[in-house]
Amino acid sequence: MSVLKRAFCCSIVLAAAFAAAPAKAGDVDIVDAKARKTANGWSFSVTLEHGDTGWDHYADLWQVYTPDGKLLGERVLLHPHVQEQPFIRSLSGVVVPEGVNEVIIRARDSVHGTSPQEYRLSLTAE
Repeated sequence: MSVLKRAFCCSIVLAAAFAAAPAKAGDVDIVDAKARKTANGWSFSVTLEHGDTGWDHYADLWQVYTPDGKLLGERVLLHPHVQEQPFIRSLSGVVVPEGVNEVIIRARDSVHGTSPQEYRLSLTAE
């Protein structure tokens, strides 16, 4: 096999290996979110996925905003979830102003800060 063919084959094998390798910790991914109206406001359950590596790099917060940017509530995550991915955490008692029928959820990790992802969630009282 020629040197050029061998180099090409090696590059294909390396590309496949890197594509199959698990991603390293980067931005937090908001996988899912649910909201439920309660007597004390709204309760949110948010599913996050992040390549937590330990105390030095982990998903540490998610927040609920109105579409115009007003912070309604936040859930601080006090420890890494290395062995629990994805994971769900909840926040209750969030007061959503009258007339707001959609919220935006954002998440953050301890290294990269707030993820560019904005998860839009429609609010419907059941």
